[in-house]
Amino acid sequence: MRLLKQEQNTKPLQTLYKTWLLLAVVCSLSALLFYSGLSHANPYQRNKAVPVEKVLFGQVTSVRQITETELIEDRNQGWKVFGGALIGAGIGHQFGGGSGQDIATILGALIGGATANERNPKYYEQSYHLVELLITTDEGEDFIVVQDLDSKMLFQNGDPVRIIYLQGGFVRVDKQL
Repeated sequence: MRLLKQEQNTKPLQTLYKTWLLLAVVCSLSALLFYSGLSHANPYQRNKAVPVEKVLFGQVTSVRQITETELIEDRNQGWKVFGGALIGAGIGHQFGGGSGQDIATILGALIGGATANERNPKYYEQSYHLVELLITTDEGEDFIVVQDLDSKMLFQNGDPVRIIYLQGGFVRVDKQL
């Protein structure tokens, strides 16, 4: 008498496992790319030593606040569409069987990608609040400096200030103490 070993059909579980694993990897990479893009080069930060090339002293002659709006392309748009397609494919894969399941997976990917593309704008606006300072130095030279508006350091005509030249061609103005 022959004993037959009954094989279990583990293919659906393996496919589901692979789908969720791929989804987890893509989400992790997307988050890494998104958060790495948030850092920007600000040469003047608190609690950081920055080499100073030159310091000039003077008085504010004119103050003007400026708001600039910049249209920025969303560089993560492709990843968002890819993530939507992947999620849609994962959901679509749950329906049907055989070739019907393949069709549901493809339709889910298309619908997910299209939905992600429609819901995420390709461009967004970013506003910058700046202050333009006309400064007359103690030597009698006039300089115009445009820098980020700092609500804790508001300038008025006649304020004594210092112009700080930082390494790399950056300039910062702050009040003399």
